[in-house]
Amino acid sequence: MRTPEKNTVGAGWFKGTMGLALLSALSLLVGCGTPMNPREDANFQSYGHAADRPTGRPVRSISSFSDSLMCMDRLFRETQLPTTLITSKQIPDFSTRVPVATKEMIVTALSQMSRLSNAFRYVDYEIDISRQDTVQNLTTILLNNNQIQLQRPALYVTGAVAFVDQNVLNNRFDVGTSGSRLDTGYSRNRNATIIGLELQLGDFRTRTIIPGLDSSNEVILGTGGQGLDLAGRIGDYGWKFNVGRDYAQGSGAAIRTLVDLAMIELTGKWARVPYWQCLTLEQTHPDFQRQLRDWYDEGDAGVHQGLVKRSLISHGYLAASDDMLAVNSPEFRSALGRFQADSGMVVTGVVDFPTYERALRNFVTLGDDGKLARVGWLPTTTTPTRVAATTSADKATSGAASMPGEVAYGAPSQPTRIDMQVENLVLDRTVFESGEQIFLSATLSKASHLYCYLSEADGHVIRLLPNATNPTSLISANLAIRIPDWMSPTPGFVLDTGIPGTEAVSCIATNEEAFPKLPAPLQGKGLTVIAGYKGIGSVKEAFTKALGEGGYVEQTLQWRVIPRRVAAAR
Repeated sequence: MRTPEKNTVGAGWFKGTMGLALLSALSLLVGCGTPMNPREDANFQSYGHAADRPTGRPVRSISSFSDSLMCMDRLFRETQLPTTLITSKQIPDFSTRVPVATKEMIVTALSQMSRLSNAFRYVDYEIDISRQDTVQNLTTILLNNNQIQLQRPALYVTGAVAFVDQNVLNNRFDVGTSGSRLDTGYSRNRNATIIGLELQLGDFRTRTIIPGLDSSNEVILGTGGQGLDLAGRIGDYGWKFNVGRDYAQGSGAAIRTLVDLAMIELTGKWARVPYWQCLTLEQTHPDFQRQLRDWYDEGDAGVHQGLVKRSLISHGYLAASDDMLAVNSPEFRSALGRFQADSGMVVTGVVDFPTYERALRNFVTLGDDGKLARVGWLPTTTTPTRVAATTSADKATSGAASMPGEVAYGAPSQPTRIDMQVENLVLDRTVFESGEQIFLSATLSKASHLYCYLSEADGHVIRLLPNATNPTSLISANLAIRIPDWMSPTPGFVLDTGIPGTEAVSCIATNEEAFPKLPAPLQGKGLTVIAGYKGIGSVKEAFTKALGEGGYVEQTLQWRVIPRRVAAAR
């Protein structure tokens, strides 16, 4: 009968011993009040530089209407819309549920519609007492000293996030069971929120809203989730776990979509151009990116890389003989990087989903059933090539109906694939009086080297670009190069007509730097007469000898110069 007592005493002693051991361990851990030495954690802390980095690569912010904005840019250019100064007010959100930079999105949309056409220039001037930044302070100082000139804008954008109606639709479902050993629960919910954006165009001179130039659009955001709960007991112990899946469509991306659509509508109505042509693109289909993502997930890395490689070959970033290049080779990564830069993407040199989408968006169309379908993805015996820029005379003789930038399937392979467009910005006139100024613009479809030459009526040839003011020949893609750059404070030269006769400007674009291969006279200083060369034909002949027949793309504009008319005497 004494044995249990001994056992009870032994258990108490054991618990006391364990308590002392825990207290001893705790005292050793805190070091008896001694502060920790951070130098002992130096190796652990060194991982902080890597741990605070994001795990995913940055991607370019692209909305469903990004291609429509570029379409509007080309439309403004075709209609020769003159440059218009525009500004905007702050676009408030009175619901305080969408705290996004709507004004900056407007600036970006206007910029994307003006890259080639120079249709709009944003006047960035505001006074914010609570934010005295460097630009604002310098502007105030220079204005007070009459050292800066602010031009009055013709238009301004006003409006607001009109409403955010949350949980307009709410669908919930909950079910559960309960037992002595097991409890279960399942829940599902779906919600719909509507965001409305109102934007208008106003006349800055009178501060009045122009009737009819307004945009009112809405977008629906959805959220949803599923959850499963399980709980039970095994003997005296209980267990419980919960799993769930949720999604929430972002309000920031929704506002960007509304802003892009509104600016297309407002500027299209104001310029009186058929802006609706730019809103019927397949890329504006709500499921465009989601469908591409599904196709991307269905294939493996090898399939993605092969499709992107064929796209790079069709766009001229790789030669047809480069089809067997490894994706980790310097040549492939360099070509992919140039394509990403020309497409306005974040340059990574790897085939990720944004690159896959940009490379293959021309291979997707809208089918008769209203669903997206793949086009041209299967291997073919001929590779799609782009139609190079040609002169109007070439089109007239060949009867070609393709415009620069169109994809012609089955066209013969060409060494140089650069879509170039050189145009006269003075109302397409072909006859000028002596002494009149000429304004030209050149655009390239991808980053290339550009050389422009003027042939005077007497045959003398002068290189306009590059020159001392603009010494580099490398030009970024999809940017209008003004000849001369009349918007620059130091244009470098003035292009005006000379003696009566025929003058011409020829621009030549190459993939690689051409100067080292050209004769010495063509490597001289710009804006000076090139010795030994007469007419544009002699320059093109030199480029052909140096680079080969298909080593460059060329376009020439001609006009006739007549004597200046003398005003009749009164």
